Amino acid sequence: MLTHLSNWHSNGEALRIATFVNAELLALSGPRMPYAGKLGVIEKDAMADLLVVDGDPVADIHLLDDPGRNLIAIMKDGMLHKIMI
Repeated sequence: MLTHLSNWHSNGEALRIATFVNAELLALSGPRMPYAGKLGVIEKDAMADLLVVDGDPVADIHLLDDPGRNLIAIMKDGMLHKIMI
């Protein structure tokens, strides 16, 4: 679904919508917010969910179409879960 956003937005905008903008929307849920930490940013004490991509998804968002081939590492809640070599 993420790569389809590039039909209407630049790759950078699509990535921002999927990460930072959605985190802002979730934060608006107030007491129903299921996460205690800050979302959508990479900073101290924030909830860290990161994908390390082999390549530049801003230049080629379709790298995310094949995660088995193009994702080098996955971090969830600040913990490293998978490293692909």
